[in-house]
Amino acid sequence: MSLHINIEDLLSAKTVESDRIEFKEGWNPDAIYRSICAFANDFDNTGGGYILIGVEEKEVAKRPVKGLTPSVIADIQKKMIGFNNLINPTYHPKLFIETVDKKQIIVLWIPGGSNRPYEVPEQITATNKRNFYYIRKYANSVKANTEEKQELISLANQIPYDDRSNTQASVNDISMVLVQDHLRKTGSKLAGDVGKRPNNEILHQMELISGPDEHLFPRNVALMMFAENPEKYFPCSHVEVVHFPNGTEDPKFKEFPKITGTIPAQIEKTLQLLKTNFLKEEVIKSKGKAKSDRIWNYPYAALEEAIANALYHRDYQVREPVEIRIYPESIVILNYGGPDRSIRMSAFNSGAIRPRRYRNRRLGDFLKELKLTEGKATGIPAILKALKDNGSPVLILILIPIEAFLK
Repeated sequence: MSLHINIEDLLSAKTVESDRIEFKEGWNPDAIYRSICAFANDFDNTGGGYILIGVEEKEVAKRPVKGLTPSVIADIQKKMIGFNNLINPTYHPKLFIETVDKKQIIVLWIPGGSNRPYEVPEQITATNKRNFYYIRKYANSVKANTEEKQELISLANQIPYDDRSNTQASVNDISMVLVQDHLRKTGSKLAGDVGKRPNNEILHQMELISGPDEHLFPRNVALMMFAENPEKYFPCSHVEVVHFPNGTEDPKFKEFPKITGTIPAQIEKTLQLLKTNFLKEEVIKSKGKAKSDRIWNYPYAALEEAIANALYHRDYQVREPVEIRIYPESIVILNYGGPDRSIRMSAFNSGAIRPRRYRNRRLGDFLKELKLTEGKATGIPAILKALKDNGSPVLILILIPIEAFLK
């Protein structure tokens, strides 16, 4: 079966951060299985990672790729069956054979495991094996120290909400039309398999369903991305836009129809509403300058980043919508869920945000594939840059929990 994302995007690290990708020129099972273990442990909840075998690395993937012969690929597949059982608990990465530069390579997709923590022998091919827990640090797979090991064990039952099974929904609630549309937009060959292979095979391939074959359930991210009406499963998961033309002192205001649909659709509809109704450009012709200055009341790039991140990072267990309040001199975006509590206000003001873990790791991966968001905590810095480039006042979008309003 085909890979669920575009292989060229993976090779160039366009839709997946480079530290979540490892290139291996050849088959080195000891190093590869340490990385499989680290990606499966997903210590920072970033979504696991990918290992590309048959690709030499020189900062980025070296092209043309070296590739693997069919006999080597067959031997790797055979050996991996036994090696997978040496991971404790057993873990099976998903394996794909892709053709790149007229050569074949192996792509291993290692999503964060639901039975973490995982440990694996330091030398999986050795006669005497010693197991260790491995985690990712930057772009490396390293042994977890004592503190990290304890924290990793504490994460055992903490599966991010978007990656959990939704037992109140059915696999039939996933629209295969929306799945295929997403795969086409992202350039995945898997789009051609929709309608030709059983739906459950496609959904299993994309890690969108889980459970035994006789009783499968969709994961929450599947309903967020590919259900016709996600609000049925996540109450109040819509966007409300309210305009106060004369400020809050004036009782007159305009409330727009709530924005519903899949998460990508909500992002796009919200941005379109703001662009159509509130964004204005002023062209200023200055003496002695051939080129006019163009200034927006609100730079679109800043709003695009803010809206996408509000829907990406919101807490879908909180029954409150994302609220956008438009005043004469400002736009306020309220995301009830707020940022990671470890992030200080000073970090927002400087743009130097270093979150420990991401909320909604799988949702973020899908939005990155659509180029609606980026990783690496680039949201606030991107907003600040867009405001500065536009000559706008330096404002900060602050995502705060609802309790703050109640104090």
